[in-house]
Amino acid sequence: MTSPIDPDKLDKLGQVAIKVGLQLAEGQDLIITAPMTAAPLVRRITEHAYKAGAGLVTTIYSDEEATLARYKYANDQSFDRSAGWLYAGMAEAFRNNAARLAISGDNPMMLAGQDPEKVSRAMRANSAAYRPALELITGFDINWNIVSYPTPAWAKLVFPDDSEEIAVGKLADAIFKASRVDNDDPIGAWKAHNANLKARWTWLNGKRFSALKYTGPGTDLTIGLADGHRWKGGASEAKNGVTCNPNIPTEEVFTTPHRMRAEGHVSGTKPLSHNGSLIEGMYARFEGGRLVEFKASKNQDLFNKVLDTDEGARHLGEVALVPHSSPISASGILFYNTLYDENASCHIAMGQCYADCFEGGKELTPEQIQAQGGNKSLIHIDWMIGSDKIDIDGVNADGSTEPVMRGGEWAMAV
Repeated sequence: MTSPIDPDKLDKLGQVAIKVGLQLAEGQDLIITAPMTAAPLVRRITEHAYKAGAGLVTTIYSDEEATLARYKYANDQSFDRSAGWLYAGMAEAFRNNAARLAISGDNPMMLAGQDPEKVSRAMRANSAAYRPALELITGFDINWNIVSYPTPAWAKLVFPDDSEEIAVGKLADAIFKASRVDNDDPIGAWKAHNANLKARWTWLNGKRFSALKYTGPGTDLTIGLADGHRWKGGASEAKNGVTCNPNIPTEEVFTTPHRMRAEGHVSGTKPLSHNGSLIEGMYARFEGGRLVEFKASKNQDLFNKVLDTDEGARHLGEVALVPHSSPISASGILFYNTLYDENASCHIAMGQCYADCFEGGKELTPEQIQAQGGNKSLIHIDWMIGSDKIDIDGVNADGSTEPVMRGGEWAMAV
């Protein structure tokens, strides 16, 4: 049977992952994580990695059936454990300058029918075990990247009325378009896109706003920005000196909010797919930087359990600006995948901040980052708060304001 996935575009995605996403350095090792069903993309990426001079490429595969077997048959104590030895090994590899590439494509609803308490416990145990490796990623010590592959389970969720073959083809086309590999020169397309994002974050860095104020239906929220914050977006230089594009696709510019300076309320504008459940109709109220009230029309209790992971889980770790006219928003597709859905809308993230979103962030200690307002948590969960009805103002230190976005679109020319 002929695959509904265009092999030429899949190969281009593999090239983009290595040459744009990672800009893999000569002799650099690479660790890939991927669902087993994404093996065709893993093979393309591995080939291009070695052509680029990679040292050793190692892939760690996940399997949906094996994951579900744990929830069906494992003893109760299993859900408070994680493979810490594996994550310790990954952290050691990163400390030795291995690059990191994740291929997303797991069935977003894989755990929908499982005991939410067990899912929450497993997530907490996994987050704790992964922290040594995660801190090297969020601290941008190494070059890293995420790309996606249109697995059948994911495709059928996004396009439920189509046959599996047609659904996979549609999702593949959407991924290729969002990832800018549906043209003759995807490398050039990414160069131009990165330049546009850089113009946006350069303007924002020049303004040095003390806060952002969001207004719109169900939203009146002021988010203070961390002291010495720095806006980023698109390509950035990691501490190891390699410039990479961590997220493919990406349409955002983002920075670190001050964990103690969020005031007001905000309504979610798109559903959030998290750990096998869809959270809809989200509403949050902040006081003194802390999320003190969270409501949702669907799966409210599930998200509140996530917010109880640790104290930092109820504080903000990221604020990101995305125009409503972004290609992913224009597609009208709900991807059930945060990598895509967050790039359709302005969003905020609960939990861990990115250390590199500070002036001189590469040299700051965790204690200095916290002193400047950075947040620390075992989680980092983005949810969407932007739409064509949301206005955003930059607040200056003297309290005066100027437009940043109007009706979901950039208000400034760059």
